Amino acid sequence: MSEPPRFDRGHTDDLMSFLAASPTPYHAVANAAERLEKAGFRQVAETDAWDGTAGGKYLLRGGAIVAWYVPEGAEAHTPFRIVGAHTDSPNLRVKPRPDSGAHGWRQVAVEIYGGPLLNSWLDRDLGLAGRLSLRDGTTRLVDVDRPLLRVPQLAIHLDRAVNSDGLKLDKQRHMQPVWGLGEDVRDGDLIAFLEETAGLPDGSVTGWDLMVHPVEPPAYLGRDRELVAGPRMDNLLSVHAGTAALAAAAGRGSGLPSIPVLAAFDHEENGSQSDTGADGPLLGTVLERSVHARGGSLEDRARALAGTVCLSSDTGHAVHPNYAERHDPTHHPRVDGGPILKVNVNNRYATDGSGRAVFAAACEKAGVPFQTFVSNNAMPCGTTIGPITAARHGIRTVDIGVAILSMHSVRELCGAKDPFLLANALTAFLEG
Repeated sequence: MSEPPRFDRGHTDDLMSFLAASPTPYHAVANAAERLEKAGFRQVAETDAWDGTAGGKYLLRGGAIVAWYVPEGAEAHTPFRIVGAHTDSPNLRVKPRPDSGAHGWRQVAVEIYGGPLLNSWLDRDLGLAGRLSLRDGTTRLVDVDRPLLRVPQLAIHLDRAVNSDGLKLDKQRHMQPVWGLGEDVRDGDLIAFLEETAGLPDGSVTGWDLMVHPVEPPAYLGRDRELVAGPRMDNLLSVHAGTAALAAAAGRGSGLPSIPVLAAFDHEENGSQSDTGADGPLLGTVLERSVHARGGSLEDRARALAGTVCLSSDTGHAVHPNYAERHDPTHHPRVDGGPILKVNVNNRYATDGSGRAVFAAACEKAGVPFQTFVSNNAMPCGTTIGPITAARHGIRTVDIGVAILSMHSVRELCGAKDPFLLANALTAFLEG
């Protein structure tokens, strides 16, 4: 194994800034694109003709970003090395008719997105962010990053059994946040407020994709600041690491044996079936167009994909000190123990023995330790974009990630070193 990389807290500091600046998938891809622009990448439009020139390129579609670097001398059949991730997180999303209220309270009607830990959203100061679609056909990002909403919990005096019988939350009745006072609830109030906030003319917003987010910033935790608490680590931690790794691999320039790619999709938390999800055609179209832009044929495309490998990077479960019996007794991933290799023989994860060898080689090259995660046989196993990517594109895929606690909570918890170790392993993988 190579010498282990010396921990750079600057990477984790930058991750915390990325998390704070990315309350929605749309903000996350904009921030990833900004970092890639600084590394010399240039945006391409899907409606334009592409050329096969060397260099870094990326495209944005909604809450998804696909970026790639074509090294000098790349041939039409040169394979790809892909880091896959997702930009969305479980949260509360604003309904088409957002204005509601009762008993003198003004409220915002929300729908539950994905599988959040509902109790973690209670009694928190919440902001509102997302994408506004305008009458002229353009879009505008908006972020009200101040205490604006709150989902108030019922006082214990009105639910005396809550600590003995457990908290029971009805998604429709109990999760609607308040944002003010008033008896006269009028349709259009929330959107009018956002138009004013964004400096837009009255009536210019005709569509919206808005979501609630906690305004408390990420923070170091622990005696020696060895932990990080923050929102949306699942899975912006991987998006950030993948962006940093792609920029680092591109900085190597010539000599890369494959084409490094970052594919960060939206809608993983609800099945990936969308035009910006991993189960859509976006990645396959980009790879095919890249081959054709370099003069490749259908045969070249088949050869390129046959040699392609994808690391599907998503957060996983660290062993919980209060619930260790929920984990497999022989697989206890620890925070700051290095990235985890996820294995499930029923293909909830895409890793097999050959994939393990690819990841082990990347970690060895980077001097990074890694761990293995397997679910307890008595517990259902989650899944990722890994099996979808493998099945849809015929690409050898390996599921990996960083071990965290409190997954799907408003605030998740990881080791301060693990994001840095993951980025180093991804860089070694992308460099081939």
